[in-house]
Amino acid sequence: MTAIDASYAGAAAAGNFRTCRYTGLKVEASAQSLIKANAVAAVVFLAIGGVMGLLVALTRWPAVHLLPSDWFYLVLTGHGANVLLFWIIFFEIAVLYFASAILLGSRLATPRIAWAGFWLMIVGALMTNVAVFQGDSSVMFTSYPPMQAAPHFYLGLIIFAVGALVGVGVFFGTLVIAHGERTYEGSIPLVTFGALTAAIIAVFTLASGAIILIPTFLWSVGLISEMDPLLYKVIWWGMGHSSQQINVAAHVSVWYAIGALTIGAKPLSEKVSRSAFLLYILFLQLASAHHLLADPGMSASWKIVNTSYLMYLAVLGSMIHGLTVPGALEAAQRRNGYTKGAFEWLRKAPWGNPAFAGMFLSLVMFGFIGGISGVVLGTEQLNLLMHNTIYVPGHFHGTVVTGTTLAFMAMTYYVLPLIFQRDIIWPKLARIQPYLFGLGAAGISLFMMGAGTLGVPRRHWDMSFTDAILQFELPSGGFLMMGLNGLSAVIASAGGILYILITVGTVLWGKRLDKGEAPLTFPLHKRAATVAEYGSHATVKLPGTIILVTIFFVSFVLYYFVNWKYLSELWLMR
Repeated sequence: MTAIDASYAGAAAAGNFRTCRYTGLKVEASAQSLIKANAVAAVVFLAIGGVMGLLVALTRWPAVHLLPSDWFYLVLTGHGANVLLFWIIFFEIAVLYFASAILLGSRLATPRIAWAGFWLMIVGALMTNVAVFQGDSSVMFTSYPPMQAAPHFYLGLIIFAVGALVGVGVFFGTLVIAHGERTYEGSIPLVTFGALTAAIIAVFTLASGAIILIPTFLWSVGLISEMDPLLYKVIWWGMGHSSQQINVAAHVSVWYAIGALTIGAKPLSEKVSRSAFLLYILFLQLASAHHLLADPGMSASWKIVNTSYLMYLAVLGSMIHGLTVPGALEAAQRRNGYTKGAFEWLRKAPWGNPAFAGMFLSLVMFGFIGGISGVVLGTEQLNLLMHNTIYVPGHFHGTVVTGTTLAFMAMTYYVLPLIFQRDIIWPKLARIQPYLFGLGAAGISLFMMGAGTLGVPRRHWDMSFTDAILQFELPSGGFLMMGLNGLSAVIASAGGILYILITVGTVLWGKRLDKGEAPLTFPLHKRAATVAEYGSHATVKLPGTIILVTIFFVSFVLYYFVNWKYLSELWLMR
């Protein structure tokens, strides 16, 4: 692997564009500024939410039990809002601008409106955080009625959602401009297509948020007398869970992008990968139904249709990507000369490049931890085993943290040199950062799911129910699992702090790459430009990928069987 060392074409190829001397991509000034602003905002809110997450874990660690109950629910509310909404959606807006303006070589549509959207997001996020820290909005991430937060808590979320919707609109507008001005040849590249999928899901998600948060805000100021809890839950999860489907489409796009930038990977088949993205648009929202399977207000037919059958079509989309992403990596590595045996391509992969390492860990952990547990939760009968236990946050830490957050962290190692034009500082620490964060995040997910299987509740501040009238004695294994969860949170926090320090330090003090001929510390592949092209690798000779996928399916079947066996024992069906 070598860095592209083409002659620097100067800061401005034409108008407000510059040409990236590593990738050859055209970078427009306004798109670059907006990507920088959204990326910086994302990292700031990740830092806030990450500290809150550590405090939550240390409180739920029985031997530590750090915070009093009122502070615990305050911090838990802030943790959810900052990491599940603000960090991720700010970064996703940056991804949308990168996948449209940068990859298509186009000018960004309506930069002034894009900046207005950005500031709306900032104002909304700050307003919600103020409401949380004032202490009268500790309603947790779901904010189920009849719990009621301060009016500016809901208003902040609404303003943030409007700002994000403006960003999505700018993305659509940029696609129209790029098509009209013919800035690219053929169809849009797969990474842009994945971003388009995320944007379409975002429209549905943000609309669901507006439909339920606006009346909830009116309820909080006294203009509506009451909220129907069941109606609230159904519509809220159209936003709450579907926002995670935006993440899935976005981080799968990031997987493809990093594969192309690092080893020159191309999709095995454009048509197959695009079809998988279309399955997300059509069916992935159904997964939100798993939060309502234990609710008596929904009919049996509604639950069966939304989970036990149609949801599998959405799962099929992820399974396709689970084959095509590692397959694209193997095909590229074999083309790069690593052809011995089934796994030389994997052994000789650039594991010292934090972008590649983070991407591959995200791919594996999302599939094995978040994906398998998601199917289990989405099965109506098995859902009864874990609903409202800490298994549920264990599952979504497997999807959002080991999947989305780790993928976005990995992408940052390319955003910094290509967009901020700064070289990564502390390369030795950067190499271990994704392993440190990934190991800790995986531990959090697995130990939460283990504790949930043993009955540890999801939201309660004190898992031992010390002051409860009716006592319940949890097995000792539950306490052990929550202790290991706390240790894992400390490890993940160390990886998160390292990410923040490297990111901020690189922006402030990293070696400038817009002057001179300095190579990158973590070089790009000579075929990195494939990230902006349409085309398939067109090969099926992938023995290593076939073995890995077989291991995944065997693990899937075994875990599925174990849970059905457990359920049959509870129901005395032997």
